[in-house]
Amino acid sequence: MEAAKIAGWQPEGYLPALVAILEVPGILVGLCLAQNGNRGGQLKKAVHEVLTGKSMVLLCGGLLIGWSSRAEKVATVAPFFIEPFKGVLCLFLLELGMVAARHMKDLKHAGWRLILLGCLLPLIHGSLGVFCGQMTGMSIGSAAVFGTVVGSASYIAAPAAVRISLPQASPGIYLTMALGVTFPINLGIGIPFFIALSQYLAS
Repeated sequence: MEAAKIAGWQPEGYLPALVAILEVPGILVGLCLAQNGNRGGQLKKAVHEVLTGKSMVLLCGGLLIGWSSRAEKVATVAPFFIEPFKGVLCLFLLELGMVAARHMKDLKHAGWRLILLGCLLPLIHGSLGVFCGQMTGMSIGSAAVFGTVVGSASYIAAPAAVRISLPQASPGIYLTMALGVTFPINLGIGIPFFIALSQYLAS
């Protein structure tokens, strides 16, 4: 959002909400694939476990509460939930980083193909997001932001969901891939590329 504003565009205000909404199907698909793979094709059971899991219930419940709440109701709880958010988020990311560091050796066992995937998939998915944004009538800035969102990894909701639903998964792989590979790729290459692509498609 800030990069688009610096470039002189004003992205639509619904894009931050779209990030939270997209988390739900993204996490659902990822966990279903993992659960189904671990249980030898029991897709129905895997979907049920994911949908009724703590992380998905909390995420969907939070979206429903936010959608149904009025501004004055939100203001009454803002000092407890909204204002401390950045500080709590820093502590949460610090804890994730410590967990990832303790399992860093697992990333070496995953091989270079996984790292290459973490570099290329954000650019491919983000480009598709920019294209779809332009096709649906988004502005140049909004399509670039939407491409960045589509190409990004989930740094908060998905790691928490994986830790709850897939305790056997290695944090050294999924956390390091999200925070150590995909995040810097998007910052250094992805955002400028998505802005340029959005401008090119709009011309």
